[in-house]
Amino acid sequence: MKRPGPLWAAAGTGIQVGAAMVATRYVVDAAGPGSLGFLRYLIGLICLMPALWLRPWRRIATRDLVPIGLLGIGQFAVLIVLLNYSLLHIPAARASLLFATFPLMTMILSALLGRERFTSAKIVGVLLTFAGVGIALGGAAIAAQPQHGSVWVGTAAALGAALCGAVCSVCLGPYVARSSALHVTAFAMLVAVLALAALAGAEGLFATSPSFTGGEVAAIVFIGVSSGIGFFLWVYALGNAPPTLVTIFLGLGPVTAALGGTALLGEPLPLAALLGLACVLAGLWWALKPGQRVG
Repeated sequence: MKRPGPLWAAAGTGIQVGAAMVATRYVVDAAGPGSLGFLRYLIGLICLMPALWLRPWRRIATRDLVPIGLLGIGQFAVLIVLLNYSLLHIPAARASLLFATFPLMTMILSALLGRERFTSAKIVGVLLTFAGVGIALGGAAIAAQPQHGSVWVGTAAALGAALCGAVCSVCLGPYVARSSALHVTAFAMLVAVLALAALAGAEGLFATSPSFTGGEVAAIVFIGVSSGIGFFLWVYALGNAPPTLVTIFLGLGPVTAALGGTALLGEPLPLAALLGLACVLAGLWWALKPGQRVG
């Protein structure tokens, strides 16, 4: 691409997703998934307020408000609910591997809608990053068996989460082009926060005062701040680069989570994580190598 900024933004989002995974593992037992999602995006929205205050408002067309709001709910509330529901039925490693079909679904959907075309570089790049995620997750992604629940229900939920993310990723771009990444981000996140508030209320977040430790508060704040920045980078990238190239950088997420878990949580670092990282980077290089046309 002539403008590498959107791809750097996509890379930053992939790394942020992995870092948030590590922090979420630390704090998830102290807050339900809906409550954690609500706090995550509420803090992220607050972090965007100074930028919105300093930057002149660029009005979002009235006809775009409902679609952007629905995409915000889909990208966060629905996707998160489906992914968390899948974890009730299948192991986390398998759910992560199924969710890693996100870029492949994005590429197919984007081509069907005429947003971009298939190229051999994109196809090879997507498959290499998917293989890298599989290697990084190890044999548990395939061999581990759930202790309870339905394998088919869990599989459908994880794939549904990936499909939801792919649809939202493909559809957000035109709205960013008509308005701005910052304002589309803020409005979509606001609607998502309102939707997640209902889930948080059902989990009892507002019934009693939360009792988090200092470390848990720090983790929640980190998740929220990084998510606000990450969502802005994500929307900016989707508005300025083909969706397939943007979503392919999500392959960095599981690998970053594995490396971060070792550095911050003392988890063992398997050789598979390093091999997976090499495969993901090879996929990114192949999809972006010089001489390839973007579009």
